[in-house]
Amino acid sequence: MRPAFAALLFVLCAVRLAGQSAGTLSDDEARYRLQANDVIDIMYRYTPEFNQTATVEPDGFVSLQLGGLTLDQAHAAIFERASAHLRTPQVSVLLKDYDKPHFVVSGEVKSPGRFDLRGRTTAVEAIAMAGGVISASAKHSQVILIRRIAAAEGETRLLNLKRMMQAPQSAEDVTLRPGDMLIVPQNKVSKIERFVKWGNFGLYANPIR
Repeated sequence: MRPAFAALLFVLCAVRLAGQSAGTLSDDEARYRLQANDVIDIMYRYTPEFNQTATVEPDGFVSLQLGGLTLDQAHAAIFERASAHLRTPQVSVLLKDYDKPHFVVSGEVKSPGRFDLRGRTTAVEAIAMAGGVISASAKHSQVILIRRIAAAEGETRLLNLKRMMQAPQSAEDVTLRPGDMLIVPQNKVSKIERFVKWGNFGLYANPIR
């Protein structure tokens, strides 16, 4: 294998995330953008010795950034780089394994967990999918929405689920985005930081009175 192209293959195996289960993409996911831990197959028609399976990593070399790109854009980036070492390469890029759009509901609900985000889903609908609020003391007037804004950072927002449930089709009922997390706290939330480190949510799930 040519040293320069071997280096390219190594870079592709450690591409960096620029901006989040196996399966075939549906029409609704046709514009899916590559995220950390996604797996792609890179196949060369006339030079199969260069075929490989690459994983998009959250950190790594930045010579070729694929995170945040659609498959078409990733194909164009790989083609451009391969063209420097191969004559008119015919390369295919297929999504082998990807993180399906989802949201998470935790705290004082009957069935906390991760749910597939299939079409438009509001905060009220998400809580219902998780079995609803199970504790009379749960502060469903202070449901916490945490939305990822960076690889390790989330932005928080308080939702008055109680009021939204009393007024169906309320403009306050937020439409969820992939990766959103909803937390129904056990006790009253007296203070909440606008920005939090992604994953540090225990305090909000069970805050101190």
